[in-house]
Amino acid sequence: MISGKTAEAAPSLHATIAGNCPSCGAHTLFAGWVRFAPKCRSCGLDFDSFNVGDGPAAFLIFIVGTIVVVAALVVVGIFSPPWWVHLVWIPVAAALTIGGLRLSKALLLAQEYKHRAREGRILR
Repeated sequence: MISGKTAEAAPSLHATIAGNCPSCGAHTLFAGWVRFAPKCRSCGLDFDSFNVGDGPAAFLIFIVGTIVVVAALVVVGIFSPPWWVHLVWIPVAAALTIGGLRLSKALLLAQEYKHRAREGRILR
């Protein structure tokens, strides 16, 4: 519980930025930089049951790629630096990708929890 709120009221944005469990708000969502923990150590919510998949990575490819390419073109257009200056874009792209992947995966999991999204099933 976060300051007296119920488990359902844990805010998605706060859980995303802090890496908190969307159910109880404990700081237990990640076991690594971008790898989810198997379950929450505080409330027992099973993070493996959520289907985050590769959706966040696919969007990040386009977003980070666009940011880095536009920034590189602006730097070339304004400063005309030597080629080796552009090596700075490698760590910039890596940092944006890892940071963005962590945030986008946490946001998607929090939204799946909030809206109780599950895999579709065909009734027979």
